[in-house]
Amino acid sequence: MTRFIRFLGLTAAAAGWLSAQRGPAVGPLEESGFHEIFDGKSLKGWDCDPDFWRVQDGVMVGETKADHQPKQNIFCIWKGGSPADFDLKMQYKLTGETGNSGVQYRSVELPDVAKWVLKGYQADIDGKQQYTGQVYEERGRGFLALRGQIAYVPDGKKVGAIGSTGEGDQLKGLIKVEDWNDIEIIARGNTLIQLINGRVMSMLIDDDQKNRKMDGEIGIQLHKTTAAMKIETRNMRLKTF
Repeated sequence: MTRFIRFLGLTAAAAGWLSAQRGPAVGPLEESGFHEIFDGKSLKGWDCDPDFWRVQDGVMVGETKADHQPKQNIFCIWKGGSPADFDLKMQYKLTGETGNSGVQYRSVELPDVAKWVLKGYQADIDGKQQYTGQVYEERGRGFLALRGQIAYVPDGKKVGAIGSTGEGDQLKGLIKVEDWNDIEIIARGNTLIQLINGRVMSMLIDDDQKNRKMDGEIGIQLHKTTAAMKIETRNMRLKTF
């Protein structure tokens, strides 16, 4: 037993020496190079249906009532460009258990369907936290990377999971219900990474050259539902590469 205790002591000392040799832990990255895409005072630079969208107390608000719904899913669309490689950060709060929203990116407008309709990638958000954090393609290929998945789309083939960012229910526990959450979307080439509250929720590598989109518009979704819901966003900032 004495020999075993001495062995544990030597092991701990070796571990401490190795840790010291590696140097200090990597700290949080200092944010730089971002610019605000929402001024907190108006919808200047955005194209939205005024029947459903407004600015209130520095927050962009999209809201429906049970008896006041859009005819289909609509978006408040940023008209400042069509970013390709970027880092997008904002805070969101979704109110309403049956609420459904999302942050749209690398998207195109579909005026033949209706005004304020987008097709493209979406960082999904819903009130029951069933889909929040996943990569979804609105009016396209549908579910691409569920919460907790690293997924890959081969050229001309179906998407499949190749790894994990964590257990789905554990990641779900990090999402604040009807409260403010930090969301971040990183798009670099064919790789998309979505984070909520500092944790990677999903990741997609998209080699489907026919269906993928390498740049496009940004928007906030207001989903058609059967009940009232409200999506609020603030501190919206973008960095392009």
